[in-house]
Amino acid sequence: MNNTTMKKRGLAAIFFLCPARHVLALLGALVIALHLATRENYALNRTLSEHFVRPVHRFLSRVTAILPFSLAEWLIALVVIGILVYITIEILRMIRRRAWRKGLYRILMSLLAAGLGIYGGFCLLWGVYYYGDDFMTKSGLPREKISVEELETVTAYFADLANDYAERVARDENGVCATDRGAVLARSPELYAGLEREYPCLEGPAVPAKGIFFSRVMSAIDFTGFFFPFTAEANVNTDFPPSLFASTVAHELAHQRGVAKEQEANFVAVLACLRDGDPDYVYSAALLAYTHLGNALYQADRDAWARIYQSLSEPVLRDFAANRAYWTRFETPVQEASNTVYEGFLHSYDQELGLKSYGACVDLLVNYYYETALAAKK
Repeated sequence: MNNTTMKKRGLAAIFFLCPARHVLALLGALVIALHLATRENYALNRTLSEHFVRPVHRFLSRVTAILPFSLAEWLIALVVIGILVYITIEILRMIRRRAWRKGLYRILMSLLAAGLGIYGGFCLLWGVYYYGDDFMTKSGLPREKISVEELETVTAYFADLANDYAERVARDENGVCATDRGAVLARSPELYAGLEREYPCLEGPAVPAKGIFFSRVMSAIDFTGFFFPFTAEANVNTDFPPSLFASTVAHELAHQRGVAKEQEANFVAVLACLRDGDPDYVYSAALLAYTHLGNALYQADRDAWARIYQSLSEPVLRDFAANRAYWTRFETPVQEASNTVYEGFLHSYDQELGLKSYGACVDLLVNYYYETALAAKK
């Protein structure tokens, strides 16, 4: 028997140790490879986005909306628990049978097949969005360069808006925003009703965002929400201070409607909240917009930033302080690792600025609201 024959038999023996796992791993790897190879094929990704992914998400969001809880959360929990139980059982079998090599190989192949399969599905049901038409292209909105004067004007506009609506939302005994998260979630199905008539690309089922039971875990890894492409659910953390809760709901619903890029989802969230007119939504959007605009202005003109910051009312400052105090508690290595992983994810989808890409919504806000802000000054 020559070496080639021995190698073939050796490979066959390895394959038949766990053939199903090998096939699933290969299929997952194939989908990922095809996605990577076709990222530059705009026509293909646009077709997949509009004629496959969007219809699938519309269907799934209608189905999962029937459930009063987040199916995504429980699927993730079941997968994690299932993996831990599986590994425990396999280790016990290895100890009993003393087949360490085969058992360890099966475990590794199971984890690899699961990982490749999940990521392959993610590429197909979400990754293609980044390489087709984005919201800017579909909406036709301009994104021109902005001046510091324009940035200052729009920042002041949103500061005034926050001051105004700070008096219209519920507050607790300490004067901190006490928005009813349940009421915000109940209103969420209709949030995009007006906006989708103006921008048909945002059309989608009128379904609610869903609160997460394990929200404190989400806070520990620095997440306020996430869109789960396998169930098409917009999921939100319900533990962090409620002043920015409504705009987070709007942000995740923007993802549900096909707005993949974070900076565009932030802008669309502000647009939807202000168009809706509900005080909880408008106030939350004003805070979100001011945060991004203020951070940009601080870098561009610190004196202008200081003037506007000093104009913020006491209730607004209390809400910002409450948010800072809450998130400071979670500044741990776990949060840092989570941010590093997520920034790597953004880079992998050509969002070159990583987490800083959130600041890119500033251009969109200034271009869209500059004329409104000028008129408000008169």
